[in-house]
Amino acid sequence: MINAVKDVASRGWLLVALVLLWWFGTASSESLFFPPLAKIMADFQDLWLFEHTLTDLLPSLGRLLLGYSIAVVGGVGIGLLLGLWRPFEESVRPILEFVRAIPGTAMVPIFMIFLGNGTEMRVAMIGMVAAWPILLNTIDGVRAVEPTLNQVAGAFHIKRRMAITHIVLPSAAPQIFAGARVGLSIGIIAMVVVEMVGRPGGIGHFVLSSQRQFDLTAMWSGLIVLGIVGYVANLLFKLVEKKVLWWHINMQSRHKEA
Repeated sequence: MINAVKDVASRGWLLVALVLLWWFGTASSESLFFPPLAKIMADFQDLWLFEHTLTDLLPSLGRLLLGYSIAVVGGVGIGLLLGLWRPFEESVRPILEFVRAIPGTAMVPIFMIFLGNGTEMRVAMIGMVAAWPILLNTIDGVRAVEPTLNQVAGAFHIKRRMAITHIVLPSAAPQIFAGARVGLSIGIIAMVVVEMVGRPGGIGHFVLSSQRQFDLTAMWSGLIVLGIVGYVANLLFKLVEKKVLWWHINMQSRHKEA
């Protein structure tokens, strides 16, 4: 327990120093665009304790979770198929590269035409944008499986499904998780962007609406909430990663010690 506290303290000192610098550095600020942190935190307490958390933050998190889940399932599933079936992957690669080159924000009008401007469009956009790094990392991870393992599976006549679940996926898992981490960050960005268009609601719409109304302390409080969401999401992801990839992390530790 003591070691854990020391570890947090050693890593968090810079953040604490920056917050204190922001707090005291803006204490006497009269700028409309850079209000004092004390005033921002007062708005944070008034706005985000219950009221806008229930009406804006929780719905945003729900859309993020659903869209990201679709991205993970679709990215891993399609990436596994393309990674194992090279001729098919080579035939669809130009299409994938063409679609991937289009910025996700440029696809918003198209998604609005087919899905409207509600929850379905937002979830679909988050899922599509977040899926790309997962998909590509899964393909590369499957391709990078040690050929000897596939040869051993063939020599022992291991069924294809068992080989995928016990050889291919575990071997590709570190790279899949790397893509999933990037996909999570991109998904949060997509969540904010798509909430700034279309139907009101969500933390992205709150930030944009506050900026348009020149309620900049409220806008800054929304940005702080987004920072907290990103930090907590990354922390939870790391916990899951450590739980699933414990064998890989232990192996890397042994290599470093050696």
